[in-house]
Amino acid sequence: MQAGMVITAYVIAAVLFIMALGGLSQQESARRGIWLGIIGMALALVATLLSPKVMALTTGLSYILIAMLIGSAIGVYMAKRVAMTEMPELIAILHSFVGLAAVFVGVNSYLDHSQELTPVMKNIHLVEVFLGVFIGAVTFTGSLVAFGKLRGTMSSKALNLPHRHKLNLLALLVSAVMLVQFVNQSGNDTYLVIMALIALVFGWHLVASIGGADMPVVVSMLNSYSGWAAAAAGFLLGNDLLIVTGALVGSSGAILSYIMCRAMNRSFISVIAGGFGNDPIVSDDDEEEGEVQPTTAEEVASLLTNARSVVITPGYGMAVAQAQYQVQDITQKLRAQGVEVRFGIHPVAGRLPGHMNVLLAEAKVPYDIVLEMDEINDDFAKTDVVLVIGANDTVNPAAKKPGSPIAGMPVLEVWDAKTVIVFKRGMASGYAGVQNPLFFMDNTKMLFGDAKASCDQIASNL
Repeated sequence: MQAGMVITAYVIAAVLFIMALGGLSQQESARRGIWLGIIGMALALVATLLSPKVMALTTGLSYILIAMLIGSAIGVYMAKRVAMTEMPELIAILHSFVGLAAVFVGVNSYLDHSQELTPVMKNIHLVEVFLGVFIGAVTFTGSLVAFGKLRGTMSSKALNLPHRHKLNLLALLVSAVMLVQFVNQSGNDTYLVIMALIALVFGWHLVASIGGADMPVVVSMLNSYSGWAAAAAGFLLGNDLLIVTGALVGSSGAILSYIMCRAMNRSFISVIAGGFGNDPIVSDDDEEEGEVQPTTAEEVASLLTNARSVVITPGYGMAVAQAQYQVQDITQKLRAQGVEVRFGIHPVAGRLPGHMNVLLAEAKVPYDIVLEMDEINDDFAKTDVVLVIGANDTVNPAAKKPGSPIAGMPVLEVWDAKTVIVFKRGMASGYAGVQNPLFFMDNTKMLFGDAKASCDQIASNL
């Protein structure tokens, strides 16, 4: 394939990627967006493999094809095995691979002295190498920490080291000094190695300092980091499409993180600084504020049958129980009886942006009754019954209490409804480690047990 044809294929692939992002912005067009992205990536891969540089390789081309086959086999295997509840940690670990790839590309580009460069171009190349390795290393360890927190192998509580912000600032300043010395000494590898070690520790500390309840924003931010890491790799490889694609991922991830921060009343800068969600006071998991009122599936079915308006607020617990199909069954039966049923979705419900929307779409819940927090919050006072299925922090009145670890976080104000039914396995606190006063309110009833089994029982009694 001639160079001009490769560039044309890259332009078409870039347009398809932009159209894919546009499609993913709406539930109705998300499937089309995914297919556009798949087609664009397939076109980009084929064009790259048939490009003059790659076709000129002999042994190297066979290695590339073998690596692609192995990677594709692993990807298909993992995609079939991973449940929706495990999707956040899968995305986090994939981000770490992008970061590690950027590090490898940077190091390889540094070691490759096959090109004769002018002094100015050499300095530019050294800066690209340094920044590519730095961004990749931060993304790599930061994503591993996010994976550990989401997986449960690491504590979800924020690491609160003394002077943690000063430590982060010091790491950046030292890395900046290393960059200057690296360029001035025409690529002394000592500075590159020291910076890489600092970046690895910096990435680990940056995400470890963020509380578990804020992991959805962290995943989004790491998505942005991985995009910039890919763009840095594109500069090093001289691949225009990789630069464009990385910039698209990086900017869209940053915009999504900013939108989520606004929705949670958090500072966007504090996310980058690693101090997000790290307040010094965290409630004891066992702290109680009164007595709860247990209920039964039969009683809940009776309340729903006699209600005029019902709002369902799902959370990560619904995903764990895989109860979305049973919830849709309840929704269909109630709507058939003339009951108004709607869904209230918090921006960070679950552990991934859009987690609940995907699950409900999978269960064929109509898009028009799935509303965002800002659209539904004012209606809770006029709602007869609210079903809180596996949600905790996103419906916690403690967010209205100054000094709480989640103070200022906008929440679904479900307690304004006439009756609130909370589906829960036990009395453990949410991912933020904060007790929920909602459980002890007079208009709240607790339906203990597996959400899927409870919803099955309710549907059978409707």
